[in-house]
Amino acid sequence: MSTARKADTAQETSTAREVMHSSPACVRTDETAADAARLMARHGVGALPICGKDDNKVKGMITDRDLVIKVVAAGRDAGTFPAGDLNQEEAVTVGADDSVDEVLRLMSAHRIRRVPVIDQQRLVGIVAVADLALNLPEGRMGDLVETLSES
Repeated sequence: MSTARKADTAQETSTAREVMHSSPACVRTDETAADAARLMARHGVGALPICGKDDNKVKGMITDRDLVIKVVAAGRDAGTFPAGDLNQEEAVTVGADDSVDEVLRLMSAHRIRRVPVIDQQRLVGIVAVADLALNLPEGRMGDLVETLSES
């Protein structure tokens, strides 16, 4: 088997744990939208998981766009608006030992660019499109990028 084919085969068995950024920051449900914005700035990210007040259980995701549209543009006070109020109805997550194929499927199905990774219901990482781009052959990324470009 050629070296390139071996690399492709190895990628087929990759898990979310192998491609994720581990130990991501998360904003707590009882923190404010302003706290979320400061945390994003400090970590240089455009999205954060929203975690429970006393645990690392994912309740949702908050993006910089959410802050602008749902808080600032709506005339709400970011210093008092609870980050937890920006939760989605159901958080989209992937298990740490789920395959990269499952990560790609979820991201495409939900048209999301980042997905929290959980292990035993606790946040352990984040997989972003950039993580997949660095770890997967170009052809595998095409469908996801095309799907995300439509949204």
